[in-house]
Amino acid sequence: MNFKSIKDINVQGKTILLRTDLNVPTEDGKVTDTTRIDRLKPTIDYLREAGARILVLSHFGRPDGENNSGLSLAFLAPALQQQWSADVKFCQSTIGEQAETFAASLKDGDIGLLENLRFNKGEKANDSEFAASLAKLGDIYVNDAFSCSHRAHASTEGLAYLLPAAAGLLMEEELKALDAALENPQKPLAAVAGGSKISTKLSVLYNLSERVDFLILGGGMANTFLHAQGIDIGKSLCEKDMADEARKIMEHAKKSGCEIILPVDLVTVTELHENAAYETVSTDNIPPNVMAVDTGPESIKHVTKKIADCKTIVWNGPMGVFEIKPFDEGTNALAKVVAAKTKTGEMVSIAGGGDTVAALENAGTASDFSYISTAGGAFLEWLEGKSLPGIAALEITGKAA
Repeated sequence: MNFKSIKDINVQGKTILLRTDLNVPTEDGKVTDTTRIDRLKPTIDYLREAGARILVLSHFGRPDGENNSGLSLAFLAPALQQQWSADVKFCQSTIGEQAETFAASLKDGDIGLLENLRFNKGEKANDSEFAASLAKLGDIYVNDAFSCSHRAHASTEGLAYLLPAAAGLLMEEELKALDAALENPQKPLAAVAGGSKISTKLSVLYNLSERVDFLILGGGMANTFLHAQGIDIGKSLCEKDMADEARKIMEHAKKSGCEIILPVDLVTVTELHENAAYETVSTDNIPPNVMAVDTGPESIKHVTKKIADCKTIVWNGPMGVFEIKPFDEGTNALAKVVAAKTKTGEMVSIAGGGDTVAALENAGTASDFSYISTAGGAFLEWLEGKSLPGIAALEITGKAA
């Protein structure tokens, strides 16, 4: 990883343009989950103690380049103050005279929050003039928003080429975790891929099948692979038009030395609702009038044996309809196996993606994994093996320095 860390540069008395992801869940104007805010605190604390002047940049929602009072970041200042235990000043502009005066007023250790970046069309367009206007506000650019770095926007890519650039502590932690998961993992390496569709994760599955020793499939995704093998999956969620692609992935995995592990039993229902009557059936004997909603207990036992010697596991997607009980049991059981092996030091476990984080939190295991990424699209694109513009910019500028 060829980029500078904030620990590699002198930030004392410098104004830091800190790109964060504060696109947090809210309800009635209040933050309902402070995870993303809390994860930024080590960077904030480090910069304040080092005497930097911190100018926080973020987007929120989709204002589509329009000034939308309902998507203003003003509501965030009190939440940031509380979670960071520091005063946070708010500026109603992102660029221009008001923003420049605001930036100039910051003293060493101060924190300022600019208005929603996406109020300006230049942000998503990666407009050079908008990026230059942002650059006027500070001395050093720090990217601490891995979850936004798959987008080539003015504040995630453009700024990195206009100012001395570095990674924040959260970005550094994330990239080290991901490097340990796929780039330089301890082997054997397994991946869990779940969720409803393979059509949205084709590139992920191809890339994983080239890199991992075991690819464990669950959810509707597994149904499509079972169907591709000629198994009647009844009324289960299944992308039948993706059968050819599933077969190609299986062939690709075979050539790469990757074993794809599919469920050997499934939990099925005729109607899907909380505490619905269910039956566990073998995958080669699924009645035509039922739908599979979870991976069965024999499948979990089978997977547990397969990954017994694995040193690293990457997880994206649930094993079933975990949002509806008791059809979270397959996901919960496998998550507890991985968490236990992680706690004993036998395994490095990396998980990411919105549904994945929610599923592991539901299982009560999120805190026991080695690293949980809160990034959605960026985590998936990383799983696909894609270069992320925001990361590439840090690496390019790091090499040039």
